[in-house]
Amino acid sequence: MFREAFELNGLSAIRLAKLVMPGMRERKWGRIINITSISVKQPVDGLLLSNTVRAGLTGWAKTVSNEVAPDGVTVNNVAPGYTMTERQDELAEARSRAMGKTKQELIDLWSAQTPMRRMASADEIAAAIAFLASERASYITGVTLQVDGGWVRSLL
Repeated sequence: MFREAFELNGLSAIRLAKLVMPGMRERKWGRIINITSISVKQPVDGLLLSNTVRAGLTGWAKTVSNEVAPDGVTVNNVAPGYTMTERQDELAEARSRAMGKTKQELIDLWSAQTPMRRMASADEIAAAIAFLASERASYITGVTLQVDGGWVRSLL
């Protein structure tokens, strides 16, 4: 299970980045943006594989960001919090049965964990990605941007 998770959530992103980075470095401009999870900042209960593998991808991105920065290439991560997607809906359905709650009760429980008291929309995550891909973010590299409604409680 770990090997499969690492292939899917780690190596796939690393391989893609390694394919496109030479051209970016040659042109002296490029953006690598990994979609990780808030679990890289604060592990999420019950998500052992995600907590482990996505943290590894985050470490890789930080390391590579320093190597390619002189060539105008930025490498960053976006760490979404609870986001209302089809996948989140599937998780709520599966976990609600196991917990003896309705799907909506579980969605409400997750939403209540954030100071904003709601889940993100996919558009809110996309807006953060679009910013990091823009020229306006040219001096931002090696960061993991939380888009989590304040879910992660740490200062850093």
